[in-house]
Amino acid sequence: MSRTRTALLAAMALVAGATGTAFAVDPGGAEVAAVPCTVDYKIQNQWSTGFTAAVTVTNNSAAKSSWSLKWSYAGNQKVTSGWNAKLSQSGAAVTAANESYNAQLATGGSVSFGFQGSYSGSNAIPATFTLDGVTCNVDSGGPGGPTDPPDPGGPANRVNNPYDGAKVYVNPEWSAKAAAEPGGSRIANQPTGVWLDRIAAVNGSGDKMGLRAHLDEALRQKGSGELVVQLVIYNLPGRDCAALASNGELKADEIDRYRTEYIDPIKAILADSKYSSLRIVTTVEIDSLPNLVTNTGSRPTATPQCDVMKANGNYIKGVGYALNKLGDVPNVYNYVDAGHHGWIGWDDNFAPSATLFKEAASAEGATVNDVHGFITNTANYSALKEDHFSINDNVAGKSVRESNWVDWNRYVDELSFAQAFRNQLVSAGFPSGIGMLIDTSRNGWGGTARPTGPGAQTTVDTYVDGGRYDRRINPGNWCNQSGAGLGERPQAGPAAGIDAYVWMKPPGESDGASKEIPNPEGKGFDRMCDPTYEGNPRNGNNPSGALADAPLSGHWFSAQFRQLMQNAYPPLS
Repeated sequence: MSRTRTALLAAMALVAGATGTAFAVDPGGAEVAAVPCTVDYKIQNQWSTGFTAAVTVTNNSAAKSSWSLKWSYAGNQKVTSGWNAKLSQSGAAVTAANESYNAQLATGGSVSFGFQGSYSGSNAIPATFTLDGVTCNVDSGGPGGPTDPPDPGGPANRVNNPYDGAKVYVNPEWSAKAAAEPGGSRIANQPTGVWLDRIAAVNGSGDKMGLRAHLDEALRQKGSGELVVQLVIYNLPGRDCAALASNGELKADEIDRYRTEYIDPIKAILADSKYSSLRIVTTVEIDSLPNLVTNTGSRPTATPQCDVMKANGNYIKGVGYALNKLGDVPNVYNYVDAGHHGWIGWDDNFAPSATLFKEAASAEGATVNDVHGFITNTANYSALKEDHFSINDNVAGKSVRESNWVDWNRYVDELSFAQAFRNQLVSAGFPSGIGMLIDTSRNGWGGTARPTGPGAQTTVDTYVDGGRYDRRINPGNWCNQSGAGLGERPQAGPAAGIDAYVWMKPPGESDGASKEIPNPEGKGFDRMCDPTYEGNPRNGNNPSGALADAPLSGHWFSAQFRQLMQNAYPPLS
């Protein structure tokens, strides 16, 4: 049963003695003074050493422009983190003060916040609460006492692989667009990620569904079984410092806005007990941390914007804050973006990336235990498995690593990279149970251009180029790639160390505009999305390979979607 009760015990002992005092009637009929405030303190989930709680304060007195709620614990409970209030603790005494965005508390109005705590022994609900020094109701825990277990169905412990035995949420907005394309009904029922790529996406804007609307729809789809909801957390300050097409709304120094206007509201929604039966998978800030490794300092790929983000630390702080806050919600599974093999697979990127990820996972109160795993190839095109050559092959006296395509990389495809990088992450200090996700939404590379065997062994380049599935001009090409196809359909546990193949990037959503398009979304024009561009050091100064006439990133690109279906591998039936 729920461990909660909103009572009038203290108020019923107060008999009004002054003109103008409002009265209430107790169940026995006696008049008592109306309480100036009520507090509903509810323990949502509890396990052997910790718990999460939700608190709702209702103000029955004059309107307030700020507020402060206080209580004391009888035991050794400690508040470890919170959301929607500034929480502090001294000994047994706890204070919860308003944030800037919820300071106003009208007469009859309510405000809610939550927190995670630790304890040992008993976990009694506090006996007394005061709002700005005035005593509110007493909550004694209700029938069954304060040590009742959490409600059935409220997950107190995460499962090893959230995708095991679970359906995955089908985004109805994407599904409708897919179904509207010729032949699109063949894949319109596939699960895709929900991208929270700006503050307005949390509550929804215009005709777009907000986070609560998606979670409510997920509950409908769930039925009596298990269901995974996939969210992309993607709104860092100075976002995507090396790719203008996906720049965001927050400036490089707006880390406080990221915390209070973006992550905190997301956490408050995810922590709602209404959604506790869902398995919520987050992909945390794609392309952010790898940029700090490869695109800073004296490297030829460095950009001034990435140097700024490395110097101010806001990528590290933002990712750490997101992991800490979202990791407090017991049914959230955080997967950190880890680039792809054509980015992180080189010797000078591989181990340093794992070290940097550990730094981010230890920032802003986060720990490595807030990370359930990592995701690779998000919104990218790297082939899942190259069958016709391996990194160990030698042709005409040269290693495959010496080919122009591989260019001394240690990995030739995404599966081998993800499995190896998982081991590196464990060596860097992450738990041995972490799992990997691979985004296979656009890496099928099927159709008539798909090789059926190895290339000619004339040279190492003819061997690799003739046999590789990935038909990009260069593995650094990332924008709306010509010739790409849908990859493996989403599935759980497809290979050792891999939790799932997922479609985190919704197929048919553009990577960026092929020409400059003024917009209110903060998205710039990146020449890598221009099909006439001849490249830069990040793609070996090769042509971009991008499709023409592309819209802004995230907007529907019908021509790309039709190409992805045509070139799907496995093929669509």
